[in-house]
Amino acid sequence: MELLSKRIRKIEESATLAMARKSRELKEKGKHIINLSLGEPDFNTPDFIKKAAKNAIDQNFSKYTPVPGYKELLEVISLKFKRDNQLTYLPNEIVCSTGAKQSIAQVLMALLNKNDEVILPAPYWVSYSQMVQLAGGKSKVIPTNIKNNFKINSEELRNAITPKTKVFLFSSPCNPSGSVYSKDELISLSKVFEEHKNIIIISDEIYEHINFTKKHFSIGSVKEIKNQVVTINGLSKGYAMTGWRFGYLGAPLKIAQACIKMQGQITSATCSITQRAAITALNRHPKCTYEMCSKFKKRRDIIIEKLSEIKNIQINQPDGAFYIFPDVSKYFNKKYKDIRIQNSHDLSMFLLEVGGVSTVPGNAFGLNNHIRISYAASEHELLEACRLIKISLEKLR
Repeated sequence: MELLSKRIRKIEESATLAMARKSRELKEKGKHIINLSLGEPDFNTPDFIKKAAKNAIDQNFSKYTPVPGYKELLEVISLKFKRDNQLTYLPNEIVCSTGAKQSIAQVLMALLNKNDEVILPAPYWVSYSQMVQLAGGKSKVIPTNIKNNFKINSEELRNAITPKTKVFLFSSPCNPSGSVYSKDELISLSKVFEEHKNIIIISDEIYEHINFTKKHFSIGSVKEIKNQVVTINGLSKGYAMTGWRFGYLGAPLKIAQACIKMQGQITSATCSITQRAAITALNRHPKCTYEMCSKFKKRRDIIIEKLSEIKNIQINQPDGAFYIFPDVSKYFNKKYKDIRIQNSHDLSMFLLEVGGVSTVPGNAFGLNNHIRISYAASEHELLEACRLIKISLEKLR
């Protein structure tokens, strides 16, 4: 008898965390590594949020809270949804968790039965497909390409829907491509969902505040489908609070209640101190995120300029998040010494071991011809990383 369950044996290690681990291992051996694999802002949490957390500790907010979060926090999130996104979620339709990742997983676990289909436009975040599998569902992937900025259209969506389709899961701004769906594009997709009232849309908006178009649109604000939409968000990206572990969702009441039931049996409420800090963060106008977004935009422009100088790499201009997702397939079937590049994983490992730059292979995101490069790093590190990538790729023949 196997010690571990079939369920866990089928799950893959997160590709982003795996590359980060390999980077650390090489660093520990004395190798200089520029880590562009993690999706983590390289900024500090704003001081006004840290102050709120310190005050909460001094005021002894150290007890268990209700599973979905403090009543005051749920009210603040409800107001935030209305203020920033034109979304109407009542406080009892909101659930706070230990990160957007947990929120997404709980929704999938609450909704999916065995072999229910979840439509994933590719590229998708690495954990989506694994979460679907854990919940007993099946991923149905719609591949995109760099020419259409990694976005699907209504016809592609309609063709992907079957009688088994239960969920559509996507992110905008997108990790890993940085693509941002416009209002018109999302309204076009919503018309398809109007024809299929049984499909639930999970809209992952964790990169909402890192949007260079300055025109974030939430699909849940389309009134004809609002009762089909679960909106996911958090503080990790826009407020540089990855380690604080705070996410939240707004959902139709029945789904929110199901998530509360599940969370109550797994983690209960998220950290009380983080919740108090979240109240302060979300009460403040999001202009406090503008400076960080502006710096990411500058870095995006730098990395686009430098990667454009490398032969056989195809790039586009991402409109959000802090990633670029170049097509590197022209380097497949090339070799350097005894290293042969057959896919994106091989190329990422080559760049790590030969070039000293950590990236994430595109196959983990559902598109093998690409690699993900994070520009959540200093301008100096980005310039040096691009130089090392260029030198390394020139070695392939």
